[in-house]
Amino acid sequence: MSRVVFLLIFIVCAALLGAAFYMEYVMGLEPCPLCWLQRYAFMGTGVVALLGALHGPGRLGVRIYGFFLLLTAGAGLGIAGRQLWLQNLPADQVPACGPSVEYMLEVLPWTEVLLTALRGTGDCAEVVWRFLGLSIPGWTAVFFSLMVIAGLVMMFHTRADARWKIS
Repeated sequence: MSRVVFLLIFIVCAALLGAAFYMEYVMGLEPCPLCWLQRYAFMGTGVVALLGALHGPGRLGVRIYGFFLLLTAGAGLGIAGRQLWLQNLPADQVPACGPSVEYMLEVLPWTEVLLTALRGTGDCAEVVWRFLGLSIPGWTAVFFSLMVIAGLVMMFHTRADARWKIS
């Protein structure tokens, strides 16, 4: 059963990354620094889920993979929350727009790029797309929340079940 859940999470992460690249390269939406960090969080969550699906761990392993799902998806949820906060600031409190991620990577050390990206820029506060009333970080927050819940369930699932190996 855990293999199916891990595989489903991996597929969702891959589909969301595919949607992000579609929005960037087909729709022409330029990702802001926080969008890039959310992509990396989806990549990390997807890798954890893929490893869990391939490994097919026992109960202890499921809990360990659940912890790493919680960690990566929780980080993504925090980043999405930061961007949602920026998007809801009054116009006079929005930070100034910054340089592109590509430019920052060329001229700044990676630690400074990461700190700048986490602070967010005016680009991150701009809402360029909505679906059913939610912006892109709103949707990523929904999916990260579901993955955090999945990680918590995997970590704390205690029901004795023959489908879950003991190891």
